Amino acid sequence: MTLAKIVYATNTGNTEGISEILEDAFEANGIDVERVDADDAEADFYEDADICVLATYTDGDGEIPFDLEDFHEELQEEDLSGKVYGVVGSGDSELYPDYFCHAAIAFDEAFAKTGAKKAAETVKIENEADDDDEEVLKAFVKTLIEAAE
Repeated sequence: MTLAKIVYATNTGNTEGISEILEDAFEANGIDVERVDADDAEADFYEDADICVLATYTDGDGEIPFDLEDFHEELQEEDLSGKVYGVVGSGDSELYPDYFCHAAIAFDEAFAKTGAKKAAETVKIENEADDDDEEVLKAFVKTLIEAAE
C-alpha cells in the first residue's frame, strides 16, 4: 500500500491544521499516512515513504522555523529517488510581503536535491486554511497520489 508521510512545523496552529487536512485527504483516498511534528522528525523519516510532504510556516524575515533548521540541512543529504514530494507553506502576505512562504520555497529546493520527483506545485496559504484552501489541498493530495502510482 502507498505510504504518505507528512512533517509539519507550526507556531500558531495554522500549519498543524493544514497538515490535518492533508492527512484526512490522503486517508479519504485510501493512502496510509504518518504525520509528525517537526520536533519529532529525523532526516531519514521519509526513507520508507512513497509520498513525502512538508508543511511549514515562515519565521521572521523569511527564515525556516527553528524546529526545522536541522531537518532542512540534513534532508538535502538524503537519497529520495523514486519518491514524490510536495510542499505546503502558510504565511501572512500583509505582514511579510517580501518573505511570504519563503520557508516552503527553501524546502522545495531542498527536496529537489534529494532526487525525489516534484509532483505538485508548492501550495501557499494565507494564514489559516479556509474552505477554498481545503479544496486546493485536496487537489494537491490527488496530484501527489497520481504521481506516485
